[in-house]
Amino acid sequence: MEAKVLNITLYVSLIIAVIIIYFFVSIIRYHRRYMKLQREKICAEIIIRENERKRIAGDLHDSLGPLLSAVKLNISSVDIEDAADRLVLEKTGGYLDEIIGSLRRISHDLLPSTLERRGLLEAIREFINQVKNKQSVNIQLYVVKEITVPKEKEIHIFRMIQEIVHNTIKHAEARNLQIGFSEEGGHLLCLTKDDGRGFDKEKILSGSSGMGLRSLESRCEILNGILTLDSMPGGGTNYFIKIPVG
Repeated sequence: MEAKVLNITLYVSLIIAVIIIYFFVSIIRYHRRYMKLQREKICAEIIIRENERKRIAGDLHDSLGPLLSAVKLNISSVDIEDAADRLVLEKTGGYLDEIIGSLRRISHDLLPSTLERRGLLEAIREFINQVKNKQSVNIQLYVVKEITVPKEKEIHIFRMIQEIVHNTIKHAEARNLQIGFSEEGGHLLCLTKDDGRGFDKEKILSGSSGMGLRSLESRCEILNGILTLDSMPGGGTNYFIKIPVG
């Protein structure tokens, strides 16, 4: 009798254990599927956003820019004797110059022309110089070994550097930021180091402020690369990026 009770107890315990294991495995699978769907969603949003930026930049550069320049040329060719009317036209021409300049800046921010014409490193150098002229952070760029990056990957790497620089300026309260590039075994290597206040990675990712970091991870995933983050409160932040470019 005791043996029968023991067998029943063992049998019930085994069933309960199987149910618990199945329950936890299901939770883990669901969580993985959810994270995968989230990553795919972010990747799709990034690609759509970049395509839209490229389209808008092209429209501004190829359509609105020349059209406004033609309007300014027509206004400048008008011969007016009245001084007051001539002053109005001159002011209008000045406003058009400001609008054309703004359109060029917006177009450049959406898709840097230097990236298209001269490649990734030159675009990053130009971006860093622009930032240094407006911010107090000392940014240094080191290129250990020149690299050649496929055109379709350049924009994502450029956006990642933009995101890291903007995060450093906005959140890190850093005085210095170092960005290094090299190439090894057909891979682009990028290491960034700042002396800012650092942060708790898990805490940031669990909140809405972690979108920038998730965007970095998603872009790296699009490029089949690896992103490693090392940061702690009071200890600065280091990013290491490894992307196949061969």
